[in-house]
Amino acid sequence: MISIKFPDDSIKKYPKGISPIEIAMGIGEKFSKKFICAKFNNELIDLKKPLEQDGTLIFLDFNDPLAKKAFWHTSSHILAQAVKRLYPNALPAIGPSIEEGFYYDFDNLKISEEDFLKIEKEMQKIVSENLEIIHQHLDKKELSKLFKEEKYKLEILNEIEDKKISIYTQGDYVEICRGPHLPSTGFVKAIKLTKLAGAYWKGDCANPMLTRIYGISFPEEKLLKEYLALIEEAKKRDHKKIGIEMELFDIKEEGPGFPFFLPKGVLLWNALMEFWREEHRIAGYQEIKTPIILSRALWEKSGHWDHYKNNMYFTKIDDADYAVKPMNCPGGILVYSGKKHSYKEFPLRIAEVGLVHRHELSGVLNGLFRVRCFNQDDAHLFVTPTQLENEVIGVINLVDKFYKTFGFEYKVEVSTRPKNSIGSDEAWDKATKALMNALDKLKTPYKINEGDGAFYGPKIDFHVFDSLKRTWQCATVQVDFSMPERFDLKYMGEDGTENHRPIMIHRVIYGSLERFIGIITEHFAGKFPMWLAPTQVKVISVSESFNDYAEKVYTELFNNKIRVEKDIRSETIGKKIRESHLQRIKYLLIVGEEEQKNKMVNIRNTYENKVMGSVLLSDFTKMLLDEIKQKKM
Repeated sequence: MISIKFPDDSIKKYPKGISPIEIAMGIGEKFSKKFICAKFNNELIDLKKPLEQDGTLIFLDFNDPLAKKAFWHTSSHILAQAVKRLYPNALPAIGPSIEEGFYYDFDNLKISEEDFLKIEKEMQKIVSENLEIIHQHLDKKELSKLFKEEKYKLEILNEIEDKKISIYTQGDYVEICRGPHLPSTGFVKAIKLTKLAGAYWKGDCANPMLTRIYGISFPEEKLLKEYLALIEEAKKRDHKKIGIEMELFDIKEEGPGFPFFLPKGVLLWNALMEFWREEHRIAGYQEIKTPIILSRALWEKSGHWDHYKNNMYFTKIDDADYAVKPMNCPGGILVYSGKKHSYKEFPLRIAEVGLVHRHELSGVLNGLFRVRCFNQDDAHLFVTPTQLENEVIGVINLVDKFYKTFGFEYKVEVSTRPKNSIGSDEAWDKATKALMNALDKLKTPYKINEGDGAFYGPKIDFHVFDSLKRTWQCATVQVDFSMPERFDLKYMGEDGTENHRPIMIHRVIYGSLERFIGIITEHFAGKFPMWLAPTQVKVISVSESFNDYAEKVYTELFNNKIRVEKDIRSETIGKKIRESHLQRIKYLLIVGEEEQKNKMVNIRNTYENKVMGSVLLSDFTKMLLDEIKQKKM
């Protein structure tokens, strides 16, 4: 017998070799049907895996992110099985779960999105067959025979060092995979294929271009309907569409991935930066600017050359190698090392909104969300060991203040040491504990994201929820013992010696200004709060007879530093109002005979689609200035 502990701390005895699904069935058939996989002693497992020892068992349903990944990974196998049934000559490559759904890559497959319905029907047939999904470990030689016609599976097989290989079988379809997966295909109740794309095998343009099919699936039809409704709403909020309508930014074919910000986009940018600068001034930061091109030797010393060079751009100057910076950190370090420092200066908080460049494949470029150059609102804090936790707390509080201003809720993850990293175990342990202790002291709940830290240190990631409940990873806080050691950074301690090593905290809040603008554009659907709106007011004359008064109203608002436009064209009032709606200008001030006579304005609120009536211009100005100052949502 083995002892199984449950989340409510109850402990029950079961025969050795019992599976989680058998335990769940013993509790109740209805209870068992809602689960996807389980955690046993903190290891993610299939529901059918035999349990051979004592341990803690947690059942996971579709609401759990890890379970959702298992669900979508199984769905990708169903997609591959359906494609092989319909197109026997297609060559399956890989099919992982992704942040939202799944995809599968195929070679020798020529289809269009018009074929999706046929593939979906075959997937639904596989679901209705309720094929048992069986996990086995087979000999590599045996699998080589099985996959002798599948060149991509053979390549994957040859890269695995284990003699016994983990595979999953569902009916006539076999997949090399570690899992976990659903117990059977019948658990998937709703499927939708979403788009078609091209993708190079292993992301290398020297390899064949594969056909990538994206999809989404759910355990209930109702969830699919809700998702499709969300997608339709997201299309309306697409920042690329709104960006054009509001004349915020543009991306030219002469510069793919290099956005152009237009005058109104710069007004929005400057509003974000004014807020950022004032809050950082209050929080005791000093701002710097560093060059965007620095020598190869610097990037070798920082470790970026070994860990990041595939994403960097290079140039030669005077026959020497230089790189365009992908990150601001080494520049900040050079600023620190330019003079001697004392513990009395610490904590030293240095901020930089720096332009960085990173090479991205053309297929992943997406408006402002994925670009090749962007401005990161970096800061690097140099602290003593005793200051570390409090400074992390200070950064977390600053992030919280920013996000509350935008009305964002968020969740937090702590990302731990990746395989490809630098630094000692001791330094990583200290850095990780400092982050966790800071969150614990603030009573901020968080999840552990194993192995997803930066190559030089662990980090806290903040994922904000937008108005459609989508999540976006924006702010990050990283503790770094490695860079100060690599660059031999020092400071004079209380003992009067200069051999003390500072600890470095890296952090961003917006993340990338370009991406953050894309996020808030979709979050607010272009209807920005007044402190952010590129155009806060538009003055519209009813006819040319009242253009002089419209000019006076415009000048009064302009002199009060309100971002105001005027429309005194000889167009119909209806057309002027419709165009202003499209440009998402909240306040339209309509002026005609009555308004001119009484020094008033007739206010139309386009965000709420209502006429607020006539008020004195001075009263409206006071109201608007208060709305801007208070950063009202």
